[in-house]
Amino acid sequence: MQRVPITVAYGDGIGPEIMTATLRVLDAAGARIDPEVIEIGEAVYTRGQTAGIAPESWASLRRTKVFLKSPITTPQGGGFKSLNVTVRKTLGLYANVRPCVSFAPYVKSLHPKVDVVIVRENEEDLYAGIEHRQSDEVYQCLKLVSRPGCEKIVRYAFEFARANGRKKVTCMTKDNIMKLTDGLFHKVFDEVATEYPEIATQHMIIDIGAARLATRPEDFDVIVTLNLYGDIISDIAAEVTGSVGLGGSSNIGDQCAMFEAVHGSAPDIAGQGIANPSGLLLAAVMMLVHIGQGDVAEKIHNAWLTTLEDGVHTGDIFHEKVSEVQVGTAGFADAVIERLGRRPKHFTPVAYAGGAPVAVAGRVSVTKPAHKVLTGIDVFLHWRGMAAALGESLRAVDGDGLALTMISNRGVKVWPGGLPETFCTDHWRCRFESPVKGGSVTLSQVLSLLMRVGNAGFDFVKTEHLYTFDGVTGFSLGQGQ
Repeated sequence: MQRVPITVAYGDGIGPEIMTATLRVLDAAGARIDPEVIEIGEAVYTRGQTAGIAPESWASLRRTKVFLKSPITTPQGGGFKSLNVTVRKTLGLYANVRPCVSFAPYVKSLHPKVDVVIVRENEEDLYAGIEHRQSDEVYQCLKLVSRPGCEKIVRYAFEFARANGRKKVTCMTKDNIMKLTDGLFHKVFDEVATEYPEIATQHMIIDIGAARLATRPEDFDVIVTLNLYGDIISDIAAEVTGSVGLGGSSNIGDQCAMFEAVHGSAPDIAGQGIANPSGLLLAAVMMLVHIGQGDVAEKIHNAWLTTLEDGVHTGDIFHEKVSEVQVGTAGFADAVIERLGRRPKHFTPVAYAGGAPVAVAGRVSVTKPAHKVLTGIDVFLHWRGMAAALGESLRAVDGDGLALTMISNRGVKVWPGGLPETFCTDHWRCRFESPVKGGSVTLSQVLSLLMRVGNAGFDFVKTEHLYTFDGVTGFSLGQGQ
């Protein structure tokens, strides 16, 4: 059969060791792949490529559309951007999928029956990485959430559940606080859920959801959530199962996909031949399913489970009560290869043959344009002093259809009627609105206001327009307003 080209990166730290072991297993199992090797990570960063990947490497990724990647080391400071985030967003890999399974009693876990899949939005939220320093004391990170982004990941989660016989999808947000951004994600979840009546649904606030995941993980089946929350709870789930080192993940887009271990490059043990290759090997299993080689994926995964059952363990999971022999990276790969064709007896054998990747491309609803009306502007100032004094000074720039209605500091209303106990920094949000309830203002009026603010000696560091959309307010109130 025709071999499938894939792009391979050996990475940093333990990356080369675990990739070598993984490719040996794939070759022994008869994987029909044709690897193209690219260089990424620390060496590329130090040559001046702040993204950690050379321009010519993108050509390989765009040609093969399949990326098997070892962990890399991102240098601290110096403006270096996360390569993982860069690849995910550049190639449109919107769905991060992390199966988290307990392998008790062979891998120690307080929760021996965990089998949960975290489906994490991968392109937006705070991971947009748009940050600014705006004053001596205050820094900003923008949280961007789009309706298409929400719909793509929520629909993927339901399609994944349907394709894999899963019974429930749980949505986790913080929409009791972030009512617009997280509120949109929850709203879209509820809308999409109606298309999958055979699948049970649940919504949880992320803080209690994370706590329940840590203490009662058996309650969950598939979890779908926003980018940052998904990053955090997927590590919680992996730890609950017994070891982050066993976790693999896929990053799926409409055209390309990336497969990687969830752990880091572990430079402290690099070159010692003791790293556990399981995370990358299980990511490769997911890759094989994705490219239509479920037969090979099934053979490798069952051999891996059999290896665990036989007590052939690397040092990170070795336990005298259940382990028979401790091996290194290469020895573990040898043990899996030796067991190719065997099926586990304690664990339920996996079945991938005949399976197909989950595909939801092109299934995003068209957003109907809303009637958008500009009703005011938030002007953010870098200023030192008391809220009452600021309010009185800014009242002097009122006029021309815009009036000061509220000042907040770090989101809390401090004028009018603020409390002296509220601690304030040097960063102030000053809200100017039409004095007519629901009234509109023009850009000319906004520009005139900003001129008056500047001429009065105030340093405004950013602005945000206040809109209504089809009559619905498109901005949040100040806390306490």
